[in-house]
Amino acid sequence: MKKRKMEINNSLSDREKIAARLKEARIMAGLSQAQAADMLALQRPAISEIEAGKRRVSAEEIVQFADIYKVDTSWLLLREDENDEYMSEQIRFAARELSKLSKSDVQKLFEVLKILPK
Repeated sequence: MKKRKMEINNSLSDREKIAARLKEARIMAGLSQAQAADMLALQRPAISEIEAGKRRVSAEEIVQFADIYKVDTSWLLLREDENDEYMSEQIRFAARELSKLSKSDVQKLFEVLKILPK
């Protein structure tokens, strides 16, 4: 499956890959296109066009997207190697799972992490 994903990714243009990352980041941030558009002072169709790879994204917009989606600009711009991408996926997974826990459970988890060997 990973090989198939890589084959698909290799057939996409950089604009389409960036568009896919922007959409993924928005979804992981738990935002709708309308919410993202409001935060960026854009119309919702602009977000749709960006995520479809039909509209170019300026450097300033990439920075704004990274800020509101809480992701690194280098990830949005395809500037990380395969190992970094794997770690980023793992970190995003951990963040999603942490967000499901109560505050007290998160605190308990952090206490356990502090005692683990480095």
